[in-house]
Amino acid sequence: MINTTFHIRNRQRLIEQLDENSITFLFSGQAPIQTSDQAYLFTPNKNCYYITGIDFEKAIYMVAKVNGVTTEYLFIERRDLHMEKYMGKMIDVEEAAEKFGFQNVKYIDEMDDVVSRILFSNDVYKMYLDLERYKMYVFPSLAENFAKKMRELYPYLQIKNAYPIIANLRVIKTPEEIENIKKAVKITEDGVRLMMKKLKPGLREYEVEAYYNFVLNSNGVKMPAFKTIAGSGINSTLLHYDKNNRVMEDGDVILFDLGAEWEYYAADVSRVYPVNGRFTKRQKELYNIVLEANKDTLSKMVPGYPHEEISANGKRIITEGLKRLGLIKDDSEVGKYYLHGSGHFIGLDTHDVGDDSKPLKPNMAITLEPGLYVPEEGIGIRVEDTLVITETGNIVFSDTIPKEIEEIEEIMNS
Repeated sequence: MINTTFHIRNRQRLIEQLDENSITFLFSGQAPIQTSDQAYLFTPNKNCYYITGIDFEKAIYMVAKVNGVTTEYLFIERRDLHMEKYMGKMIDVEEAAEKFGFQNVKYIDEMDDVVSRILFSNDVYKMYLDLERYKMYVFPSLAENFAKKMRELYPYLQIKNAYPIIANLRVIKTPEEIENIKKAVKITEDGVRLMMKKLKPGLREYEVEAYYNFVLNSNGVKMPAFKTIAGSGINSTLLHYDKNNRVMEDGDVILFDLGAEWEYYAADVSRVYPVNGRFTKRQKELYNIVLEANKDTLSKMVPGYPHEEISANGKRIITEGLKRLGLIKDDSEVGKYYLHGSGHFIGLDTHDVGDDSKPLKPNMAITLEPGLYVPEEGIGIRVEDTLVITETGNIVFSDTIPKEIEEIEEIMNS
């Protein structure tokens, strides 16, 4: 369970890396409008949540580090008694101070005066903002719009990006974070096992997905960590297929790529099951290649193991397997059926922060996901696990989610 101490500790770690005579702002975010008066489901900006614990909209964290003195502020919306009749009670400054561990909590309409006073009275010449930008042409974030405003008002401010600082703090997981990932995987497993019992030809993919969603909702999970992939037949060969509306046929396999979210921490698991409860001989041949890549690579994932070797090791095994089956003749052809890397960091984001060029370290949370896709046969295989690196090896949280052929068939036919 994540508590206030966790976030206070993260704030202290952040402040230690900020330059003197600087001011920093982090924004919790705001759900965009979906249509008319309906907004999308809100999820907090993950860097802001990691530092503050704030899980509601329109909050702003500010820290001024000036002449050896650090002062933190939390700015929140004023209570709107009219809106509370529709949406429920809003948090006030006293409640926010106690819940999130802040001494200075003020309302957002007071922020301009606080910022103006700090910048006027002190030699502050640096401003940190979380300026994460995954792609060049996406809508500007609240932080980017704020940077533009502040650059106009205070042209002497040097704007610095806090994103790489916070991202680096997030890479090594604490025991609390690891427990949340473990819990997310356990809920995912419960959902997968229910789907295994309900799988049968004639159902649409989304009908089986509904059983998974039922388990998540029954465990207090508002939304999955990402859009569920439930692709049967030819859809199992599409990496990011998410329509989930095909009627499953006898003889199909279905590829599930899914994960629950617990206290904003993600699970990410992929499994492939026969819709009728029995793998065909050909499906077993392809499945066992990917399973071998999964198990062999897992055995090597220890502290010091080069991150790039995660994909390379699986690729070598899949290449040899494809050559044995006669699907390829030369190593250079493997890209026809092996379409992606074999792992990523996981945490507050499904594809979490981390440096792929550095070797594995204890308490890194990561996934392993070798895959093989043969569209001409309508068979896609991906076996993905969520694990944490330990001092001497790893713990695979998803290891109890069935992935051995014999166990899968036994469960589905019991």
